[in-house]
Amino acid sequence: MPFDPEMDKILKEWRCEETGLVVSINRYGNGEPKLQIGPRVFIRKDGNESQRKAGRLTIEDLMWFYDIIDEVKDELSKLAGPR
Repeated sequence: MPFDPEMDKILKEWRCEETGLVVSINRYGNGEPKLQIGPRVFIRKDGNESQRKAGRLTIEDLMWFYDIIDEVKDELSKLAGPR
């Protein structure tokens, strides 16, 4: 079955203003919610957004992720339900 972008949903998203890193909880169709790290979102000179792969994380990325990790874990646990 080919990938259908209509079935790919972002359930919750966090964005680091300093580095542009995006962390999100996504679900494809009726599948299990999963954590995605990336992309990075930048504002171009013309004011439009541009996305790039997250690549390697800087210490700023890591410290920001560390600060939000409990919120991310709680949200993912709530969305994934009991196991």
